[in-house]
Amino acid sequence: MIDRITLEVIGSRLLTIAEEMGEALIKASYSSNIKERQDCSTAVFNLRGEVIAQAEHIPMHLGSLMMIVQEILKRYPVAGLRDGDVFVGNDPYTGGSTHLPDITVASPVFHEGEPVGFVANIAHHADGSGHETRTIYDEGLRIPPICLVEGGRLREDLMELLLLNFRLPRERRGDFRAQFAANRIGAERLGDLLARYGRKTCEAAMGELLAYGERKIRAALGFIPDGVYAFEDWMDDDGAGGPPVPIRVRIAVAGEEIALDFAGTGAQVPGDINVVYLALVATVYYALKALLDPGIPANGGFYRAIRVEAPAGSIVNARPPAPVAWRTQTCQRIADVIFGALAPALPDKVIAATNGANSAWVFSGVDPRTGQYYVYLETIGGGSGARAGKDGLDGVQVHITNTSNLPVECLEMEFPLRVEEYGLVEGSGGPGRFRGGLGLRRTIRVLAGEATFLGTLDRASVAPWGLFGGGEGGKGGVVLNAGRPSERGLRSKVAGLRLVEGDAVTIVTPGAGGYGPPAERDPALIERDRREGKVSAG
Repeated sequence: MIDRITLEVIGSRLLTIAEEMGEALIKASYSSNIKERQDCSTAVFNLRGEVIAQAEHIPMHLGSLMMIVQEILKRYPVAGLRDGDVFVGNDPYTGGSTHLPDITVASPVFHEGEPVGFVANIAHHADGSGHETRTIYDEGLRIPPICLVEGGRLREDLMELLLLNFRLPRERRGDFRAQFAANRIGAERLGDLLARYGRKTCEAAMGELLAYGERKIRAALGFIPDGVYAFEDWMDDDGAGGPPVPIRVRIAVAGEEIALDFAGTGAQVPGDINVVYLALVATVYYALKALLDPGIPANGGFYRAIRVEAPAGSIVNARPPAPVAWRTQTCQRIADVIFGALAPALPDKVIAATNGANSAWVFSGVDPRTGQYYVYLETIGGGSGARAGKDGLDGVQVHITNTSNLPVECLEMEFPLRVEEYGLVEGSGGPGRFRGGLGLRRTIRVLAGEATFLGTLDRASVAPWGLFGGGEGGKGGVVLNAGRPSERGLRSKVAGLRLVEGDAVTIVTPGAGGYGPPAERDPALIERDRREGKVSAG
């Protein structure tokens, strides 16, 4: 037994440890994708590999974190662990991550000479060249969970092997060091907590926190009427210019249990929008937490009431060698279909379809000013769906992504690029009693040298749907040299495009669906939208 005050103190302290690790990682990292866009996550685990506390960073990263400790323990028994060990992994097919750029770093934590848990972090190493991928082998170096630091001593031979496979080795080494440092801080803080309260009390608290997470989700599930709820949506294409791909879900609710079955979803595809099972369940956990009770702690106990099934070899449960680099495109659609399915049961909590994409681009090349290779990656926000009592948010990240935008000043200072346009897309929010959020338009020009371009988004042909009579949101698109004689539209998923000095690319991200009949919209809100330029003055 543990008293409630001590439990609350220890629980808050564990979450603070995870958050402090995240702040340390962001402040110490080298790359703009981590230090500016904060594309990283941190967590604390018990010795069984269950998540005890996760900082609020990127929901998608839950899929990368929740299996890493268990995979490590399969390869390295507890009895063989040493204080100062550090393990790394990134392979989605061996439990290290959900796509290769996300590199997970995990470290065992010791107290009085005995292992008591793990701390871990994940960071997106933006090092790709933007070329087309058709198998996992095309996407980069695959790292199964391996021990990179043994007892506090870095294995320089392994580090050399890793760095030889990256285009920006200095930046990668700096980001690895930041990840190691974040774990050291986490281990020290967890050690302080154990020293203050003792191992027995801390382990009891961890067990009760897991039980609390389970009780919270089961209580929330009790408010959903028992029944079966289904929905379907479509990916624009197969990621390689092929036909649309269906995403289907059937949700069965019975008392305090919920089961999601993705039978009928399309087969895995040649394009890099496939999802491994870990990414699927991370998306499911996010969606249910957001809908049912955002206050549910994101720990392993929360997962116990949820069952997720998906056909092996489908786009939502891919098998090797399927490429998965832009799995977030499909994960966004998975979240949308869960919201759509539960709309009849939770009409006051759901939102209409979001922009439903992880709209992104990558510019890479040699900077003539320095002679050094560079990689600029950014995901661009879009519209968020309207809800029962409010308009959707404009130009934001939605669902399983939560990265910041890269400030224009930072971008232009670091890369031979110029931002020429950055604003909301008029009229891209779906009409309704409450309007869907607006997408973004951004234009970047190459100032010097040549660059290789990759662009990826979805909902360029399948529009974001509205709810309860609300209208569709605007679609996305990518344009080369808009307003010039050489202007041409690009495919929504393009890779390996050669840009020369003076070329400009414009990305238009999707808007979001409206909620309720447009005829019921308050005239004052219509006038405000016209005044703010969010809809046409006509």
